[in-house]
Amino acid sequence: MSLTTAKAITFVLTPDHKRASAWYRDVLGLTPVSTDDFAAVFDLAGTTLRLTTVQGWQAGAHTVLGWAVPDIRAAMAALKAKGVEFLVYPGFGQDADGVWSAPGGAVKVCWFNDPDGNNLSLTEMP
Repeated sequence: MSLTTAKAITFVLTPDHKRASAWYRDVLGLTPVSTDDFAAVFDLAGTTLRLTTVQGWQAGAHTVLGWAVPDIRAAMAALKAKGVEFLVYPGFGQDADGVWSAPGGAVKVCWFNDPDGNNLSLTEMP
């Protein structure tokens, strides 16, 4: 058996998947697949996302999930229209909108949090 051909599943942890799933559906626009006592399952462009309840869980500072987008500014505008606030980290060199450009400027990244503090990102690559 080889994992190189196995379909990936990604997990995002939350203290309450039933509450958080509305945000992933309504704000991010992800398609719900199923829900049970442990997780809400979404289709993430052909990959399974399990929004999983872990009692007492608290978000860390690192990015747990991100999307490659063709136009970061357009993607940000669409999310801002749904109430998403983008993060600006002091001293990180982002612009006023929260976009960080890699050296050379070809890759652009921005970050935002879900309602539980999970750090999510958008990345524009050439």
